[in-house]
Amino acid sequence: MGRRRVVLSVLALVAVTGLGVSLYLFQPWRLVTDREVREALPTVAEQQPAGTTGPPASGTTGPPSIGAAPADVVLAAGDFVTHEHDTSGRAQLVRLADGRRQLLLRGLDTSDGPDLRVWLTDRKVLPGRAGWQVFDDGRWVELGRLKGNIGDQAYDIPATVDLDGLRSVSIWCKRFAVSFGAAPLAAAGTGSAPA
Repeated sequence: MGRRRVVLSVLALVAVTGLGVSLYLFQPWRLVTDREVREALPTVAEQQPAGTTGPPASGTTGPPSIGAAPADVVLAAGDFVTHEHDTSGRAQLVRLADGRRQLLLRGLDTSDGPDLRVWLTDRKVLPGRAGWQVFDDGRWVELGRLKGNIGDQAYDIPATVDLDGLRSVSIWCKRFAVSFGAAPLAAAGTGSAPA
């Protein structure tokens, strides 16, 4: 009877330890929690691709006037596609009138998760499962932890970061090396990646 009690005690200890480690790593409660962020984002002019008509995209004011004071300008933008988790919203790479650069996430809606980061990458955004794990294969720049899984937010891009060749944004789960969602960055008004 003593040996059986020892075995059951060891199994119980292993089960409790495994449960604790699983809860720490996966944080399953985050599937049903949200962190909403509503930062005041700059109003920027986003040129439409050649051959399109209609009003400027939401959150924009139209093209800047010739001879006007420096304005905030969209360098590249794109809409999020779903990867590991349903993700929607718009990413805009902008140059502010004062010369600083920022990544703006407008209307972001994704799942909360452990260790989510915002990455600029040189990878092409692939739809579906094929795009889940491509972003750490090439060059990437981490702009910081995701401030919230819902809402509008801005991330400063250090002046030392060379944007040449960076053509996508990923909401990257660093703990599990997977993209929750990503947006291709097409140069404003061209439909191609920024130079």
